[in-house]
Amino acid sequence: MGSFETAESNSNRWHQPVRVPSEKSGIFGAAKEMAEDMPGWKLESVDEERLEIHSTRANGALGGTSKITVRVEGPEGIPNSSTHCRSESSGGFLSRDKKNVAEFIQKFWMRVT
Repeated sequence: MGSFETAESNSNRWHQPVRVPSEKSGIFGAAKEMAEDMPGWKLESVDEERLEIHSTRANGALGGTSKITVRVEGPEGIPNSSTHCRSESSGGFLSRDKKNVAEFIQKFWMRVT
C-alpha cells in the first residue's frame, strides 16, 4: 500500500497544491467538474461541507486501486484558495500515486490559472 499527496515542500510543481486568488466555493465547483471528467476515475462521493471529493481509479492488473481525495481550502469570503490532492493505493505491485496526483494537478492548474 502506498500513498502520495501534494505538499509545498515537493520540488515538482505538479506535486504541489494549486493556489489561486479565487474563492474556495468556485474553485471547488471546478474541481468537482474536473474529477467527474477525469479518464479512468470513478466519482464515489462529494462532501460539500468539507469541500472534499472522493474518487477511485483502477490502475490495471499490477497497479491495484487508488483512492483519490481532492480537497479545497481557503478563508471564507476572501479570494484565496488552495487545492490539494492525495492518492492512496492498495492491492497492487506498482503504485500510480504520484502519477495520479500529477495528472489531476496539471490539468486543474491549466483550468483555473
